[in-house]
Amino acid sequence: MYETPLTGLVLSGGGARAAYQVGVLDAIARLRRTSGADLRRNPFAVICGTSAGAINSAALACRCDDFDDSVARLVAVWQDFRAEQVYRADSLGVIRSGAQWLTMLSIGWALHRFRQARPRSLLDNRPLGELLEATVPLQRLPELLASRHLQALAITASGYGSGEHVTFYQAAAPIEPWTRSQRVALSAPLTSQHLLASSAIPFVFPATELDRGGQLEWFGDGSMRQTAPISPAIHLGAQRLLVIGAGRMYEPPRRLAPSPGYPSIAQIAGHAMSGIFLDALAVDVERLDRINRTLALLPEAQRLATPLRSVQALVIAPSQRLDDLAAQHIDCLPVPVRTMLRAVGVSSRLASQGAHGSALASYLLFEAPYTRALMALGVADTLARRDEVLAFFGWRTPELPVQRQALSAAH
Repeated sequence: MYETPLTGLVLSGGGARAAYQVGVLDAIARLRRTSGADLRRNPFAVICGTSAGAINSAALACRCDDFDDSVARLVAVWQDFRAEQVYRADSLGVIRSGAQWLTMLSIGWALHRFRQARPRSLLDNRPLGELLEATVPLQRLPELLASRHLQALAITASGYGSGEHVTFYQAAAPIEPWTRSQRVALSAPLTSQHLLASSAIPFVFPATELDRGGQLEWFGDGSMRQTAPISPAIHLGAQRLLVIGAGRMYEPPRRLAPSPGYPSIAQIAGHAMSGIFLDALAVDVERLDRINRTLALLPEAQRLATPLRSVQALVIAPSQRLDDLAAQHIDCLPVPVRTMLRAVGVSSRLASQGAHGSALASYLLFEAPYTRALMALGVADTLARRDEVLAFFGWRTPELPVQRQALSAAH
């Protein structure tokens, strides 16, 4: 069974940045074990994810009958990550996808020989499909829903044909699909193809074809056109929300000196990705807070008459700039990938000088030194807000000093 009141977990997108989410979840699992909470209950009745957050969401949901085990398995994967587990990082793989794709950007589709095998993306993510099949047992989901370990799992993707933002969900009981402007929901058995579609960063990974109510449509990253990331969790019955972001919300500001030259493709791509992955969540959290404050001002009779309801939310997001953290680890990327990215303006030298090429790298750095640093930051940020986390879940203060746990985790 899951804990009450019904708690929703919302995991945003961000490519390799999603390792931060795993650090947060690891810290929450530690606090839960020392708080006297009922460890037989799943703390999250509703789990919603987008992009890389969709993969973490599905991994949690598929083992929600043992929350500690599900988190431990996520930690094990992310702390030893290698880029080759997500995309082809060898020379041949990069030449077949990235090199051809960059050539097409520079000379167009004029050459007939390229018309026979147009590259679909910068990188080939077939290794990710294999990883998902091996580590995310979605076949367990129906049983877990039936036994009420979970109320619902939702995965969001963006349809390239319709232009609509589609939330695919699987629930324990029938839930009426919702429709909003450019946003729709669809009840469907979730598969690894939904995860590949949701995490298909535009231009970087290829789109995935999904069945949409009897019609096939190509889908890409769910963070695109995602104006309301929190909405699916509320529609699926969550009464309070834990939202884990992947940057910007609490990152310290930094003023950069104007670049003397024209921005590189990497700078433009990094800026675009930040807009896709990071901005919508911050706006939606602000909207939720505004609604809560407005409802608090209404007399009880008017508050009961409105369909809106107050939703408690705890938001945990990085306290450090992840672009800067990525800049320290660019050289960890495999040589073929590093060489390809250097062609569009990503290099450790430029990053150390404050250039924005590291923003693009921060989404693609599926390498252990970087993911471990992100996880450690997630643990530290969460333990620093221990009292808020415990109050949110209604757990008691641990008897053991959490500071000692944080120190041991750092060593």
